[in-house]
Amino acid sequence: MRGKLMFIGGLAAGFVLGSRAGREKYEEIRASAKKLWEHPTVQEAAGVAQAQANKLYSEGKDKLNSSKLGEMMHPAESSASAGSNTRSAKVTAASDSLSGSNSAGKTY
Repeated sequence: MRGKLMFIGGLAAGFVLGSRAGREKYEEIRASAKKLWEHPTVQEAAGVAQAQANKLYSEGKDKLNSSKLGEMMHPAESSASAGSNTRSAKVTAASDSLSGSNSAGKTY
């Protein structure tokens, strides 16, 4: 019970101190954050991180497709079986959505 009262007291103190700072301080912090995000060095680092993430995603997808689990997901490619496996189609569609495209090749 004492812990709950301390927590509620902390919230109340934070609210009072935060409301005293007001909207002007919030806007100042927001403008500073936006300026930092738009800095060329930060944008370059974000681009490098995005490229690394895309590379790792592609490598992981290739490894999964070449593994036994990948063969289970794509049985038509590994054997000459007739019919379609709707479960594997759903898994493939879900994994393709991570790369920003759907089964029709449209990019979001």
